[in-house]
Amino acid sequence: MAFIPELLWHFNFFIMKKFYFILILVVIVALNASSQNNTDQIVGNWLIAENNMAVEIYKSHNFYEAKVIWVNDTNDKSTPVNAKCDFRNPEENLRKRKIIGLVVMNGLIYSEQNNDWEQGKIYDPHSGKNWSAKVSLTKDKLLRVHGYWGFQLLGKDILFKKILATNFLTTIK
Repeated sequence: MAFIPELLWHFNFFIMKKFYFILILVVIVALNASSQNNTDQIVGNWLIAENNMAVEIYKSHNFYEAKVIWVNDTNDKSTPVNAKCDFRNPEENLRKRKIIGLVVMNGLIYSEQNNDWEQGKIYDPHSGKNWSAKVSLTKDKLLRVHGYWGFQLLGKDILFKKILATNFLTTIK
């Protein structure tokens, strides 16, 4: 008779061990998923605060990039928006690239320690210049892009607000 309680004890121990293993596995997966979601918070469409340009931020391999999806052309109707080119680029062979679809930010890597995206490069098609870039989210959920040359103290911040692709034309009016 002592055999049955001992067998039940081993059986319960085995079940509990398996339960704890599955519980730990679920917690690890949940924590990994939440940190993964944190890294992708910048993915989506963003409208510059001045309402003159919209970009789409997406993940490409382990890096984040942004491309132009809309430009306000109310001040210059001489060329249709879809035909505007990167004519201020210092490299002559790149001056025929279309502004719409142009990758203007690349190389951003999420820093879990600083809760921002660092080590990126930003291209300004208005001046034809490249800058180092760091991106963060404000407490108001605005995207702060800090472009700088050399030292982060010597830079400029640009704010973007997140927009839905379906209502983005009504957002800018």
